[in-house]
Amino acid sequence: MQFLLYGAYGYTGTLIAEMAADYGLTPVLSGRSEAKLKPLAERLGYAYRVCDLSDQGALDALLADFSVVLHAAGPFQYTAKPMLEACLRTKTHYLDITGEIEVFELAATYDKQAQAAGIMLLPGAGFDVVPTDCLALYLKEKMPTATHLQLAFSAMGKAGVSRGTAKTMAENLGELSTVRENGKLKKVPLGHKTLQVPFTDERSWFVVSIPWGDVSTAYYSTRIPNIETYMAYPPKQFWTIKYQKYLSWALKSSVVKNMAKRRIDKQAPGPSAALRAESDGLVWGRVRNVAGDTVKARLRTPNGYTLTAITSLMCTKKVLENNA
Repeated sequence: MQFLLYGAYGYTGTLIAEMAADYGLTPVLSGRSEAKLKPLAERLGYAYRVCDLSDQGALDALLADFSVVLHAAGPFQYTAKPMLEACLRTKTHYLDITGEIEVFELAATYDKQAQAAGIMLLPGAGFDVVPTDCLALYLKEKMPTATHLQLAFSAMGKAGVSRGTAKTMAENLGELSTVRENGKLKKVPLGHKTLQVPFTDERSWFVVSIPWGDVSTAYYSTRIPNIETYMAYPPKQFWTIKYQKYLSWALKSSVVKNMAKRRIDKQAPGPSAALRAESDGLVWGRVRNVAGDTVKARLRTPNGYTLTAITSLMCTKKVLENNA
């Protein structure tokens, strides 16, 4: 029941390490900074191994000692590729907690190599995209003729986002959104559509279209050719998304992104346990077919960060029990 947890000292990585024992698992903590790894390992009583993803030889030697790695070091648009390719070389099962469409599509390009190596590549083992993917498949089973899928979520509530999530958002400043149309990924303006979604019986939420991971993954799970994803957003702040396209040239600049990251570094690592406990995750989905018939469903989960720790550990345990 031992696995490698890379990116262990990040906010979500630490949550995973703290909860691992609850699932009968023993992580070996890893990352590139011994100064951050050592105190966490000593506090939790786990071994640790220092490794930089840019050192291919050291990374291969590290992975050779494990059958499974749970990769929690983002932004994954930079960190996934070296870890994925190292897993293929060392025949190590790969899991991560990304929600980035580009990473899901990247992993899919390695399908034949993964099969040849006898390993599983499973990005998105957290809130991105476990609950939404489960809901998508549930809806597909309720309506096998579905041609369109809409998914919406409110994950953080009062808790807010971690530094890691905020930095991933900063990396994508000024970028377009993505939908799936007739089976193909298509770029569209961020927030190009809005909805009112009844996450609960008591009220509806204003949601805006964003490039969530299910635009990629739900297609593989359901084969529904048209997919849109939405996130709850304060209506009064919608203008910050609606008019972003006019400032995309500036938002994409390294100067602006670095300024945003410096501000993020001054924030707390992430929400407290108390805030997470007060903030449920809410998911809503709707499918329709060519006749215009619809089926809707809702799902309530723990806070997105808490759920990510839970589901990523559940997935890791399944792999360790030869259920990849």
